[in-house]
Amino acid sequence: MGKLTQTLGLISAAAATLAAGAQAEPLKIGALMPMTGDLQAYGTTCYNGVQLAIDEINAAGGVMGAPVALAVGDTQTLPQAGVDAAKKLVSVEGVHGIVGALSSGVTIPVAKSVSATSGVAQISPASTSPEITGLADRDFLFRTVPTDAIQGVALAQITRDKGVASVGIVYVNNDYGKGLADAFTAAFEGFGGTVTAQTGYEQKQASYRGELQAASEGSPEALVLIGYPENGQTIIRQALEGGFFTRFVFTDGMKAPEIIANIGADYLNGAFGTSPESVGESNTRFREAYNAAYGEMPPKPYIDSSYDAVMLIALAAEKAQSTDPAAIRDALRAVAGPPGAPVMPGDFAKAVEMLKAGQDIDYVGAAGPENFDAAGDVAGTYAHWEIQDGQIVTVKVFEPK
Repeated sequence: MGKLTQTLGLISAAAATLAAGAQAEPLKIGALMPMTGDLQAYGTTCYNGVQLAIDEINAAGGVMGAPVALAVGDTQTLPQAGVDAAKKLVSVEGVHGIVGALSSGVTIPVAKSVSATSGVAQISPASTSPEITGLADRDFLFRTVPTDAIQGVALAQITRDKGVASVGIVYVNNDYGKGLADAFTAAFEGFGGTVTAQTGYEQKQASYRGELQAASEGSPEALVLIGYPENGQTIIRQALEGGFFTRFVFTDGMKAPEIIANIGADYLNGAFGTSPESVGESNTRFREAYNAAYGEMPPKPYIDSSYDAVMLIALAAEKAQSTDPAAIRDALRAVAGPPGAPVMPGDFAKAVEMLKAGQDIDYVGAAGPENFDAAGDVAGTYAHWEIQDGQIVTVKVFEPK
């Protein structure tokens, strides 16, 4: 009996050692970012938001006592490149969760063919297409920004408030562009405005004069441009050169200082648009941390929501005490919303101690409350921003009515 007891003891010790080893496997997060392509202007800054979260988590002791690792995949702002990069993150890098992509036109195919099929939680910090809400993603796709079903109303509201009665629309021909164009049109017409014409455009073309000619039919007062910085600049330049439009209304995808620098402030002063934006203590904390790490935060969207996506994956892993992707998915709602004590940016160590003590937490993010609903969506507020004296200025932050 003594030898048997000793043997059983050794087996139990070995099992405990293996369990501890499995538990201590470092959390690895994949960042699916447009480091090149049409959304490159946002790739670097959103990556900074991701890296800031990683640095803060590791400075606070990591997840389950181990540093969090990061792997990056370049989507090139193209669907197939994004899918290929996501497959590499999952099958080669072995990530336990994915932050990204930014473009809805990349996020949706990635969700369908990678995250949902592989069972890896994916949180997009920037994909706003209404199609995502009803996507058959096996509950593996979440987002830390509100749907464009809401932004369409916000944009229509400020466009009418600015006295614009008629517009033509040019939109990037993907899930983001078409979804937001439809949402804006329905809301704008509901407010008494007129959409005289709308047309989609394909990325990476040399000329968009045909699309601009079509959008200018009916002599609208302004062009609503729903696109991305790289091709968006070409469209603006050709709109001005061809005399199609001189007044512009933009969306979140066009909120980039590079556009003003390349086109010229004299041509863009007075242009306005919307983008998701939050105010309050949690956002202030995040901005102060970003400024300390990278210098003054640029007036671009989705840096804060990228940070939040990383924090939520890390907190979910800590809550689950596991790096198993399905366990992380299952714990996301528990750490993201009520009930629970609020924790904010900069509170990671505090949040870990609370979880260890068996307390519930409610992460109030840099981009605002991240309370995932049954579809993985969140609510949010929007900035009415304008280009004034060559600078992007937030006029107000509001909740669309």
